Amino acid sequence: MAKGKRKVPDINSSSTADIAFLLLIFFLITTSMDTDRGLARRLPPPPEKDQKENDDKIKERNVLQIYLNKDDQLMCGNEYIQIAQLKQKAKDFIVNPYNDETLPEKVSKDIEFFGATLITEKHVISLQNDRGSSYQAYISVQNELVAAYNELRNELAQEKWQKNYADLGEEEQKAVREIYPQKISEAEPKKYGEKK
Repeated sequence: MAKGKRKVPDINSSSTADIAFLLLIFFLITTSMDTDRGLARRLPPPPEKDQKENDDKIKERNVLQIYLNKDDQLMCGNEYIQIAQLKQKAKDFIVNPYNDETLPEKVSKDIEFFGATLITEKHVISLQNDRGSSYQAYISVQNELVAAYNELRNELAQEKWQKNYADLGEEEQKAVREIYPQKISEAEPKKYGEKK
């Protein structure tokens, strides 16, 4: 006896689009997107219309020159150092603990909560890197410089209020920032091996 071919029942696909749409919404809501993060830098305010140009020359002793070459070698001042040494070099430069004449000049400033305090108000850390330097080395240098400021601010906050800088109120943080203002200047990267 010959068997007849069975007919396979059709699958109702009318709700497939609805299910796909619900799955799409579910995955959009439950997943997180990675966002690119930049370096946190506060730009100087734009000059006011009636503001005169500042002709003051920055004294050489107030500038810490940092160069990162194409081989990721770091030069701080006139000596080659490891990236791990940069934070301490920057801290010594910013604080100038012994009022060294080769480090930034100290000026007295009246600061809330601290009174008259000697600070290196005009210090600047100038960073310049070669176009051939690696991004990882550049970020490592940036991290060390920011860490130097963060450590100094934390140490001062601990000394004065026995709290971390992040745990202070807005007024206290402002006072600490006046003592240790973050001044990192970045020059345009150059390609040193090339003739112009």
